[in-house]
Amino acid sequence: MRACDSLLPALVRGFGVTTGQAARTVSMFALAYGLMQMLYGPLGDRYGKLPVIALAASASVVTSLGAMLAPGIGWLIGFRAVSGAAAAAIIPQSMAWIGDQIAYEHRQATLARFLMGQMLGFISGQLLGGVCADFLGWRWTFGFLAAMYLAAAVALWAQAGRFGAATAGASLGFGRRIVAIGRDSWPRVIFAIVFFEGMAVFGALAFIPWHLHHRFGVSLTLAALAPAAFGLGGIGYALFTRRLLARLREAGLVRVGAACLAIALVGLALGGSWLLAVPESALLGIGYYMLHNTLQTNATQMAPANRGTAVSLFASCFFLGQSTGVSIASAMVEWIGTPAVFTASALLLITLATAFAAALRRRPAAAL
Repeated sequence: MRACDSLLPALVRGFGVTTGQAARTVSMFALAYGLMQMLYGPLGDRYGKLPVIALAASASVVTSLGAMLAPGIGWLIGFRAVSGAAAAAIIPQSMAWIGDQIAYEHRQATLARFLMGQMLGFISGQLLGGVCADFLGWRWTFGFLAAMYLAAAVALWAQAGRFGAATAGASLGFGRRIVAIGRDSWPRVIFAIVFFEGMAVFGALAFIPWHLHHRFGVSLTLAALAPAAFGLGGIGYALFTRRLLARLREAGLVRVGAACLAIALVGLALGGSWLLAVPESALLGIGYYMLHNTLQTNATQMAPANRGTAVSLFASCFFLGQSTGVSIASAMVEWIGTPAVFTASALLLITLATAFAAALRRRPAAAL
């Protein structure tokens, strides 16, 4: 998912394009990922979540091979968009499946363990992109991704038959599912917050390797260490989720997470050494997953009868926010530089977290 972040400087050089053009490999993946949730959510509710996930992993093998062989930047952007469309089912439908299987009081800790797997993939993707760009050529990044998708698809198809299709709400059409979910104001709050969260965090995160490579002249492999540290921060949060949740509760996690995010982003904007970017990115990961894991947990309980659709709409808003954020950030980077992007993201996240924490405090416990 994040493999192209570390590849942006290599794509700029290799294809002779602007940073904004190269960044479309990131933004178009996220845009397609978000839009395809409109399809995968109802499919997961009707036909079963694991078969849909397995099909998405299988399709991702083909799209990754297409990106590997892309003859030009336009083809690469196109294959990344199709890759986003293919992969769009995997994480949201996995979250919805966890929501079906795990009681709410244990769900945030379970989702945090699921998060550890995501973070290992995040770290691997960032480092894989940097190492391939420096030593093997950027195309090999997508070859390795295709191999990993193939292994996942084989494992998923082996398990998919053990779980049948969902029956709750299976007769509802997509439009009726949307109406049913939207009757409650709480899903609308969650959707709005996760859109702007995705815009702020990933608009900044996509340009951390670019920032380090151009400001400090480090290699792409070293530049990729900072966003990889973001993943390590997420793993650190996942290891201590139960203790943090017991001490801070949901609203406290959101407030502390926002403080970590703001400190890290301002530090990146002002930092005088690329080495400082590594711990700052780790702090960014801790803060982000304090906020995002709380949003995820609430998303799995917004509409239990249409959970697959609800979580897919959540993911759609999140990735449309990411696409918007990367597009805005790419224009800002060329106009006024990365420090302004990081600072603007920090201010937006503080505002969002303040509003979300207040909404959580007002929400009655019975609603959970």
